[in-house]
Amino acid sequence: MVTMPEHNSAERRSAELSRLVGNRVRALRTDLGMTMATFAEAAQISLGMLSKIEHGQTAPSLNTLLGLAEAANVPFTALFRGLDEEHDLVIVRADERHEIIHEGSGHGHGYFDLGALRGPSRTIEPMITRLTQATDVFPLYQHPGVEFLFILEGAMEYGYGGESYKLYEGDTVQFRGEVAHGPITMLTLPIEFLSIKVYPNIT
Repeated sequence: MVTMPEHNSAERRSAELSRLVGNRVRALRTDLGMTMATFAEAAQISLGMLSKIEHGQTAPSLNTLLGLAEAANVPFTALFRGLDEEHDLVIVRADERHEIIHEGSGHGHGYFDLGALRGPSRTIEPMITRLTQATDVFPLYQHPGVEFLFILEGAMEYGYGGESYKLYEGDTVQFRGEVAHGPITMLTLPIEFLSIKVYPNIT
């Protein structure tokens, strides 16, 4: 087995970063309809430096990155979108699920996080909810984005806004998260369902 020197690995990572930043800068500039000369002036760098950056031929300094982000009117982190987190693979084994404690939820309510990719913000939140005991009061939830439910076991009456809907094993439902929602009545225990929240993409 041949082991590559560490400096070669570092050089590859640096080259990948330069290429990724260059692609992002060029995409942001063209989306704004700006010429290279105009964009370079806004970022307070030379036209030649901008050309090298967009072609991934140089690693820009922190000050240069800040100038590029300001010229594109985006957060500094937007220049690195596509690095690392988009290459993640997250596996959560059945016996390794992380239980979440929700305020207002009592005994017999289990919420299990199914994992998330790394990144500055969470765009998708998959979860398994298991209800094993009937209670009189259920917490209602509101959140940005949309949510999808798939009933894996049991049956329940689910509230959404001012209405309620009976959901049975195998049923699915999608809705806007801003509207108050949650289980109202348990019809057949135990109840288990998959929920997937998809949050808006905020740049």
